[in-house]
Amino acid sequence: MLTRTFFYGAACATALLLAAPGAGWAQSAATVPAGSASKAADDDLQAAITKSNAYTGLMNRTLRAIQSWERYDSWVDMKKGPTGKERYITYGLYSLYDVNSEIKKAEEAMAREPKLPAIDETMGRYIKAYQELAPLITRAERYYDRKDYRDDNLAEGQKLHALMVPAAKTFLEERAKVDALMRVYKRGLDQRELASVEQREGKSARWQVRNIMINARAVMDLMPSNESPIVDLKSFNAAIADYAAAVREMDAFKDKEPKGVPFIESQASSWLGKLRDFSDKLAKSKGDVRRGAANDANWLVSSYNTMVSLSETAVRMSR
Repeated sequence: MLTRTFFYGAACATALLLAAPGAGWAQSAATVPAGSASKAADDDLQAAITKSNAYTGLMNRTLRAIQSWERYDSWVDMKKGPTGKERYITYGLYSLYDVNSEIKKAEEAMAREPKLPAIDETMGRYIKAYQELAPLITRAERYYDRKDYRDDNLAEGQKLHALMVPAAKTFLEERAKVDALMRVYKRGLDQRELASVEQREGKSARWQVRNIMINARAVMDLMPSNESPIVDLKSFNAAIADYAAAVREMDAFKDKEPKGVPFIESQASSWLGKLRDFSDKLAKSKGDVRRGAANDANWLVSSYNTMVSLSETAVRMSR
């Protein structure tokens, strides 16, 4: 099965960043002292990063519900529900993580500045959809793990199935909506943060890491999934070209700084090579990942998740 479960990675929020002035700050910059304008812009960016991190933390943690539902979908007939004749009924579902802390942080973020009406409202619906689905998944996970279906001839399994299907449909729809909105928001936030780092440090090691990961995530946004297995090759190859430019920028930095960008540069380079191989395979199948490239796609997703972890380590070590 082709999957596209990947982590976004939190924006760096451990230090205040000097934001590069933009159109939104032009008026305040003209009416208050430069230091105050810089502080206001800095606070605005930090508030945006904190809010994004709260939402990202919840979205990453609740990926487990998607994985659990995919597990269930892998062995049951969604139209009929469980019958007891399924070959892999013992697969059951995955248990969910405790997300109470992440939900609390996300709900607090919804009430804070900056106000993001579309995202805030969608996040609220996403939380509600998760809270309706999660208890059902937990009940079903225990039911199949304990093999209770052997005692009731799948009566509870059928009941849970009838409740879970519409709840999962709503959850996945809200997830797709908030995911699309957050991708756009985080791209803008990433560029603001990148400009902020460059203003303060130049194209430092930390800037290189952020630049690599921003462009890597742009590629990931275009990766195929079970729902959308055909890739827009023109857009995908353009994103690869931008990522390749970021890798070359990192190479140029290493030429000047012997320490380079530890923890991530080797992984980032290897990922580029694999991306190009993947693109070649997609070209032969007219962008359809199902025709011989699904394993490559899953490897790229797994490797990207590794890069997210390595990038966070690299940022900490570069301070």
